[in-house]
Amino acid sequence: MPDSWRLALGTLTVLRVPPPRAVTPVVAGRAMLLAPLAVLPLGLLVTVVGLLGARLTLPPLAVALVAVGALAAGSRALHWDGLSDVADGLTASYDPARSLEVMRSGASGPAGVLASVVVLGVQVACLAPLLTSTRGALVAGLLVCASRAALAGCCLRGVPGARRDGLGAAYVGTVRLLPALGLWSVAALALLLAAGWPGLVALAVAAGVVAALVRRVVRRLGGVTGDVLGAAVELSLAAMLLGVLTGGPVG
Repeated sequence: MPDSWRLALGTLTVLRVPPPRAVTPVVAGRAMLLAPLAVLPLGLLVTVVGLLGARLTLPPLAVALVAVGALAAGSRALHWDGLSDVADGLTASYDPARSLEVMRSGASGPAGVLASVVVLGVQVACLAPLLTSTRGALVAGLLVCASRAALAGCCLRGVPGARRDGLGAAYVGTVRLLPALGLWSVAALALLLAAGWPGLVALAVAAGVVAALVRRVVRRLGGVTGDVLGAAVELSLAAMLLGVLTGGPVG
């Protein structure tokens, strides 16, 4: 477990921790299950930014934008890079090999930029009303953590990988279904207690979005990649924020 904990912290946050002694499938799978806990510092960061913004009576949109920026900095913008690359790859060609090559290049094309702007806009617009109250800021921080449960869904056994190399190759197919169901149940309970029924709506919306993403990349690319994992995180957070507001007022 210490190796999995170090792997999750070192991969998903900017916190400096000793590297794991070995990255085996068991270690990688546990790291994906620990992802929501590993990003607790990032969730707390978003909550603190919201509370400070409300105390200083700053414009909610500005506070939300700072919160999203701080969250990106706290994760090295790794997930945003994945979102951009996936959007570019899926729109570049219908040939899987060509799409994967575009994703590997790392350069952001028009589709990647547009996808990032749209998802960023949704996150900021939906965070703004949450960060105007103490309860809303706490819920926002919890949603940041819960959104990382998407990683377990992308890494379930049976979900193929698109290639054998790359950052995501070590994680593909390492998560068993039963522990994943346990993780999602805990996330559902936490969201229900913190946000009421809107929290469950948020989780359902995010699950649908991530499932659609995985289905699409498996059909188009042959499986998931590290970029897909990053895209799933940002799309999951945007979907959760949108879903929690759609489900009703939070606080």
